[in-house]
Amino acid sequence: MSKRHIEVVAAVLKNKGEFLAVQRGVSTLDYVSQKWEFPGGKVEKNETLVAAIIRELEEELRISVVDPQFLLTIEHSYPDFDITMHCFVIEVPTRNIELIEHIDSRWLTKDQLWDVDWAAADMPAIEKLQTTF
Repeated sequence: MSKRHIEVVAAVLKNKGEFLAVQRGVSTLDYVSQKWEFPGGKVEKNETLVAAIIRELEEELRISVVDPQFLLTIEHSYPDFDITMHCFVIEVPTRNIELIEHIDSRWLTKDQLWDVDWAAADMPAIEKLQTTF
């Protein structure tokens, strides 16, 4: 039986040299339960990646963003599903966010990024940020 595959977008929100990490709630899947991640979500049918990231940030954090810059695409295999995650860096003018789906958030400097317990799929993005910014 093949695992389901999902295509998602993730936003690396940047403000004054710090990056936003958000914490997932409790899940029956222990490998993502309460893990930290970059905000985002599933790409809908016939939706562009940029349209998906703009929509997801509006839904999850109640923020409007412009001009997402492509960072990298990550292929990751979790025990129950495979994921293709397209990451974008977005400079935001404010830290005013509203957590709709997450239980916590932190703004982290590049040196602090490894201070939280990231979901495995997000780790290559952190490694890329360490060498890019």
